[in-house]
Order: sequence, then C-alpha cells, then structure tokens
Amino acid sequence: MTTGTTAGEATGHAMAGGPAEGGATVVLRDLSRSFGATRALDGLNLEMAPGELVALLGPSGCGKTTALRILAGFETADSGQVTVDGRDISHIPAARRDMGMVFQSYSLFPNMSALGNVAFGLRMRKAGAAERNRRAGELLDMVGLAAQARQYPHQLSGGQQQRVALARALAIEPRVLLLDEPLSALDAKVRLQLREQIRAIQQRLGTTTLFVTHDQEEALSMADRVGVMNSGRLEQIAVPSQLYDSPATAFVAEFVGTMNRLPGELSGQEQVTALGVTVPVNGGTDLLGDVDVLVRPEGLRVAAAPGGNGIVTDKTFLGSLTRVSVRLSGDLLVKIDKPSTEAADLTPGTSVQVTLPDAPVLVAARS
Repeated sequence: MTTGTTAGEATGHAMAGGPAEGGATVVLRDLSRSFGATRALDGLNLEMAPGELVALLGPSGCGKTTALRILAGFETADSGQVTVDGRDISHIPAARRDMGMVFQSYSLFPNMSALGNVAFGLRMRKAGAAERNRRAGELLDMVGLAAQARQYPHQLSGGQQQRVALARALAIEPRVLLLDEPLSALDAKVRLQLREQIRAIQQRLGTTTLFVTHDQEEALSMADRVGVMNSGRLEQIAVPSQLYDSPATAFVAEFVGTMNRLPGELSGQEQVTALGVTVPVNGGTDLLGDVDVLVRPEGLRVAAAPGGNGIVTDKTFLGSLTRVSVRLSGDLLVKIDKPSTEAADLTPGTSVQVTLPDAPVLVAARS
C-alpha cells in the first residue's frame, strides 16, 4: 500500500524555496511489469509535483530502476500509464520524451571534449554552433568545469566526468531529469560534494527529478520526498523526517536507518509489553501474542545500574552522540544512542538497565 503525502501536499526544499516553473507534473499510474516469472512492478503509483526531487530507495530487485526506465521510455510497462503535465506519454519513444538522464556509468563520448559532450544534445536538436557552444559553456560553468571545457573524458576524474554527464543532461532544458544511481561509482568525499551540487542545481533550475539510489543517506539528504520500494510496490512515500520518525510499515522501519528488535507480548491490539514496560502500539495491529517491538537507537533509555538487565559490550564515539552496544538477557544485542556527554560512564563491562520510554512503538511478527 502506498502511504505518505501526495505530491500536492509535499513539503521540502524545492517546494519552499526553489523555483518550480521549469518542472513538470509526472504521474505513474498502476504500473506493472514482469520479466518472465519475476514481477518487477506491481501496480506502482507515484505522483511528482513540478520542481520536486523524489528519490526511490530500496533493495536490489525492488523495481526502482524499472520504474525509472519506464518513465524514461527505455522499458514498456505491461499495464498502467505514464503522464507528464496530463499528457499520456506511455507510447512515445524515449528520444521524444523531453527528459535528461544521468547514468551510473558516465557514458561520455570519448572522442568529444567536455564542451562537445555537453553540446551534443543541442546539436541533435539543430541548434546553431554559436548557440550550443554558449549554452554548453554556461552549463560547464554551472557545474564548476569551465576550465576543463577542452579536455577529453580520459583527462577528467570520475567526479568531473559525472558533472559533465549532468551538464549534458541539463543542456536540452528537460522538463524531467532522471538520475540512475549516478554517484555509486565515486568515492565517498566526491559523492558528498557532487550530491550537494546536484541538489543545488536542481533547486536553481526547478527541474522535476526522479533519483534512484540504494544509498539511504543520499536519498534522505537530497530528496523532497523519498519512496521506499519493496517487491515492486511503494511501501511508503513521505518527506525524509516523516519516513524516519513515523515509518508506516515494519519493512520501512528496518530499511531506513538502524532499528532494534525486542521481544514483546501484545495485550490486545493496542498495547505491547517489552523490557518490563507496557506501551501503546503505533496504529494498532492485527497480530496476536508474541511479537517483536521495533525501536530506534535513540528510542531506548539506558543507565548504569548494578544488577541491571544488560551489559555494555562496546561503544562508538560519533561526535555529539555515542552509540552504546548492550547485550541483554537472552543474548540479545541492542544499540542505543546517547549524548556523548552522558555516555562517559557507560564503559564496556558496565551493568546497565535498558528500558522503553512511554511512547507508541511499531510491532512486527516475531522473527
């Protein structure tokens, strides 16, 4: 089931501050696609507002790349519809869809300079030499590569090549920009710099953008909304903070961020007992009896206590936070985040008491 905000209700950076006039409304409606016995998409529904950046996040094989390729026109859905600004483009060839695409592999023409690569799409659209060189030069300047305009791909670093690919995709002024894991081949520092640059350019131009990634940090830091996919369907789509703080399903809760599983026992459909504390079940449940309670590291309380229910096994300094690993009775290991100023006495070997705060929790079938 798809949950979360609709495109019209979406809030985020592009909605609040970035221009949206250059973007288009994109709707994927009831898309299904199978490859033999494998069902890659199972009735996918997604609506994107003008100027919005939506990230599709999920494990390998969940259907996120298939959805992007259908929007691009590289794949055809078995059923369903793709519309841009209300126009059905389901049967329009990829070359006529007015979309720019940046791939994981840079796919630059090795016999063309950076300027020539960026100008290529304009040349295909019959723009004059002066106009295409002017436009290509502007975009290379925008991505910080004006000085490399005459260099060839083999003379550029991986990050520089990917910025040329981005400039090339934007040169035709597409209504929709598609990013297919464009940063996964880069090292961590370059990836961070480039994702910030992509986001800034996307906001500046107001281009509706669909970004496919398996990297949670990329999705949560760049997107206005993030859709988490599982087995060809959207489990939830929401602004990043809502996705993290209020996951709609156990799959989303465990896929996004770190999650602890604690054994619990239901009391009816609205309360569960774990670690000796009874708390409300978030949204209720149809499960019965023994379940697992899902709690994020910052959602657990821990304090040094002789004869407590756990022993500290490790702790990792993360700046303002310290992550404390605690082994509970029954050989269950949990991770707990504490302000570093409060974690000084929680050294390995310390006996501690771990408890739940009185706040609603998600539950899942016992694993």
